[in-house]
Amino acid sequence: MPASNPSRVHELSPEEQSLYRQLDPTKIPQHVAIIMDGNGRWAGKRALKRFLGHQQGAESVQYVVETASRINLPWLTLYAFSLENNLRRPKAEVSFLMKLLKSYLIGNVKRMNDNNVRMAYIGRTHDLPSEVQETMQWASESTAKNTGTTLTLALNYGSRSEIVDAVRRILTDLTTEAHTRGCSVEDILGAGALDGLEEKTISDALYTAHMPDPDLVIRTSGEQRISNFLLWQIAYAEIFVTDRLWPDFRGLHLLEAIADYQRRERRFGGLTENSDEKIDTLQPVSELETEIATELSPTPRELTRR
Repeated sequence: MPASNPSRVHELSPEEQSLYRQLDPTKIPQHVAIIMDGNGRWAGKRALKRFLGHQQGAESVQYVVETASRINLPWLTLYAFSLENNLRRPKAEVSFLMKLLKSYLIGNVKRMNDNNVRMAYIGRTHDLPSEVQETMQWASESTAKNTGTTLTLALNYGSRSEIVDAVRRILTDLTTEAHTRGCSVEDILGAGALDGLEEKTISDALYTAHMPDPDLVIRTSGEQRISNFLLWQIAYAEIFVTDRLWPDFRGLHLLEAIADYQRRERRFGGLTENSDEKIDTLQPVSELETEIATELSPTPRELTRR
């Protein structure tokens, strides 16, 4: 996040400001990803059609985005429309969601610009209706010069398909390099390309290569699953699950999730200074091996029984 962006904390609601004052501004996550769930249930609880739940969910998006921009959250990624949604939802609902997406982008670009928000997308967006793609491109170009929060919508997205696409891209690049050099792919692999294949190679081939991995994943509606969302990228992300349905989720609840995140101790597979496990006080491995061998060795009485 560029340091030149002025603080907009004063634009938060009084309730949000009260909670924000309890946060450590230096420990705001760089990237928050949200699995927006519960639109259908929200509508069902009110005996409304699912479409109205999706409409209310779109309103929640803008509330959350505006709060994110006011606290200078650099990256916000929303799981808006999954590959599975596209394949398994009724065609009428998918068609409505596409119209809602187009309407949302057209109706909110001005608010995005007012809030210094830049639009981006990940997913197999080339499979979306052409008129939707055109609107997406227009919204992206219209907000490209903004320097605040980058709002990324995951559209027609699935993490497994993303990894498949990444592998295809890597193989395509290898094939192209082989043709350019006038040799076979086997020659390229034998020349060290296989040994050079690392985690970074795959990360750089993902849709998200240009952004940091999420620090915090929020899931609404109480479901305890990831739903094929950013599987590679969230390896060490903190996960916050709330029973609140997405249409009821607001900027205040984003701040509550960040407050919970700041209370956690992130280890990334290691130990921290506050850990009660101190390496220098642990039993030496050699002594431990001897102790285990002694415990496992049969006693004379046990040998006699055999």
